[in-house]
Amino acid sequence: MAGKTIVVLGGGTGGVVAANELRRRLDREHQVVLVDREGSHVFWPSLLWLQVGLRKPESIVRDLAGLERKGIQVIKEPVEAIDPSLKTVRLPSREIEADQMVISLGADLAPENVPGLAEAGHNLYTLAGATAVRDTRLQFTSGSLAVVVASTPFKCPAAPYEAAMLLENDLRKRKVRDRVSVSLFTPEAGPMGVAGPVVSAGMRDMLEERNIDYYPQHQIGHVDPNSRTLHFKDQNSASFDYLVFIPPHQAPAVVSAAGLTGDSGWIPVDRQSMETRFPGVYAIGDVTSIPLAMGLPLPKAGVFAHHQAQVVAASIAARITGSGSSLAFNGHGECFVEVGGGKAGFGRGDFYAEPVPKFKMYKPGRHWHAAKVLFEKDWFRRWL
Repeated sequence: MAGKTIVVLGGGTGGVVAANELRRRLDREHQVVLVDREGSHVFWPSLLWLQVGLRKPESIVRDLAGLERKGIQVIKEPVEAIDPSLKTVRLPSREIEADQMVISLGADLAPENVPGLAEAGHNLYTLAGATAVRDTRLQFTSGSLAVVVASTPFKCPAAPYEAAMLLENDLRKRKVRDRVSVSLFTPEAGPMGVAGPVVSAGMRDMLEERNIDYYPQHQIGHVDPNSRTLHFKDQNSASFDYLVFIPPHQAPAVVSAAGLTGDSGWIPVDRQSMETRFPGVYAIGDVTSIPLAMGLPLPKAGVFAHHQAQVVAASIAARITGSGSSLAFNGHGECFVEVGGGKAGFGRGDFYAEPVPKFKMYKPGRHWHAAKVLFEKDWFRRWL
């Protein structure tokens, strides 16, 4: 049997797991190629710790070139074009023809979609932005702190709430909390709504316990960096002195240009196999949209990208080798929820359950925080 070429696009959570699992399941006659424009992997969950000085940038970044020792070819180049019907990828230096393709390009962050947003605050969802929060927050000792979710969908439903609670705890540690108001603005109807009303109410209670003012159904329209004013689409406004934001998300332009996106603006896939409408072309993680029975889409979160990558790798390996069995993504996921003070909660559930997801949140404690620390260490050890 002639060797096959499997191309994985994107070196985030899904891409790294897919490449590792494919390499583990396939003989070396088959080539596993990972393409990533940056050539580095950021352990995204730790940006929340970075923003309050609990991590250093270099401690949560790894060079993807290290995967080559496992037999994975790593190409550090941007993807210029994808032809899903031919399964070809055009890069600046070459064109690659794949036998099987896994698209894990994530979501592009587009703060420019909200006028004034980038100029007025710090982007929590980038390494540079979280580092800027770490470095500038120490000069902020009085006034109003605003955490703003610009639009939905956004990756990691809990992250804005974790950010607000961690920043609030940091203010207390710095003994300036009594001089700072903390507010969270979001277009969502409630926190983590896809997890159900009980979890949503519990998250809201945690904000109230910390005197974090919560403003749901507030869709940002534009920001005035000079007057430090948030202008919402319902004509309401709010002032701020320090702003941390979660920017709008959108599918990468190269994905849209390839005709891969659907009405949602993201890539539709088979909810169990993760195969797109193009045979042999799979999509996983944040770049996809999977509608749930309740009407909301499956959240964008690394845990789903991880599980989807394992499913796709097993299916591709079975297809190539003619042995083994395909897997099915079952919609199960879990996450830690940092609340500050060295404590975290933990939630897990079945998001494919009908008529609504079945999700349980465990009470925050130091043991869950310790578990997340161990998870971070294990991630780097196991996958990179």
